[in-house]
Amino acid sequence: MKLQRMNRRALALGALAVSGALALTACGSDDTGGGANGGSSNAAAPSNVKCDDASGQVLADGSSAQKNAVDAWVKQFSAACKVEINYKAGGSGAGVTAFTQGQVPWAGSDSALKPEEVEASKKVCSGGQGIDLPMVGGPIAVGYNVPGVDKLVLDSATIAKIFDSKITNWNDPAIAKLNPDAKLPNLKIQAFHRSDESGTTDNFTKYLIATAKKDFPYEGGKAWQAKGGQSAPQSSGVAAQVKQTAGAIGYFELSYAKDGIKTVAIDTGAAEPVEATVENATKAIADAKVVGTGKDLALKLNYETKADGAYPMVLVTYEIVCDKGNKAETLPAVKAFLRYAASEDGQKILAENDYAPMPEDIIAKVRTTVESLS
Repeated sequence: MKLQRMNRRALALGALAVSGALALTACGSDDTGGGANGGSSNAAAPSNVKCDDASGQVLADGSSAQKNAVDAWVKQFSAACKVEINYKAGGSGAGVTAFTQGQVPWAGSDSALKPEEVEASKKVCSGGQGIDLPMVGGPIAVGYNVPGVDKLVLDSATIAKIFDSKITNWNDPAIAKLNPDAKLPNLKIQAFHRSDESGTTDNFTKYLIATAKKDFPYEGGKAWQAKGGQSAPQSSGVAAQVKQTAGAIGYFELSYAKDGIKTVAIDTGAAEPVEATVENATKAIADAKVVGTGKDLALKLNYETKADGAYPMVLVTYEIVCDKGNKAETLPAVKAFLRYAASEDGQKILAENDYAPMPEDIIAKVRTTVESLS
């Protein structure tokens, strides 16, 4: 079915990002695997978190794109429920593998489970299977470091050629045509992609394949396939390389575009180039379709949208969990944590950390499904 537009309450959440009511920081290394330290004893415990019998420690792995969101959730949840959650943001591929091998009770992935992964999950979900719960949305920002260029517009064809080493210099005529007022330097392009299997890569390449197939003739997937370029691990690694390398360009979740990293506006064919913002990502996510069956809520995104203000290069991070057959020792904590993440407060935190909350009709289904986990 077609998703309804996010209701007024959810749309208003974007404004809260300005106020930063909870003063949460979007710190950034994927490599610490941290999360436990998010439950600071100094944090004010939210009064409406339902802990039930949650206790102990929970290890999870997966999407580095959502790590800043998970850190923010853990800070609040652990203060209320005294549960230690360690989220190792090793990438979507690592998270799905850890889940299907029974190493973690839940994982984060920026791509929905493939049929073979669902089949593998049945071995660890006694009497059930792994399902996809859309919990975090946001734009995939294309960050760049070009001295003297404060604003940059690119279209999908040009982005595809840059990341396939077909455009190699910043003063290339194709870039100049899209940026007639910019003083583009005679500088080599340093394109960075992910070295690890990544749902961010999967969604980034899905966008390029959908909109510029001629210029990006690859099958796509979590592993990088295009020619040339340089690689770095996790979203934080790519962002760090862009920040420190003159001439660099790379892709990562918007929450990693910090400390002066500039982002590309995309010429989609709409009236104006579209900036990578939470609000613009929400407009694109609201145009998605539910394609999952049963309790699975996998979405199909419309990468070819030309709607005004809709930023098409988006991803949705799924929390992957067993619908049935969860381990008794971790189920209470996992269920309580996912309940909080899907709650009104949990979704509000997303907007405060440069992520897009899920549309209300979708997050309502997620909440119902979380309560049914067994």
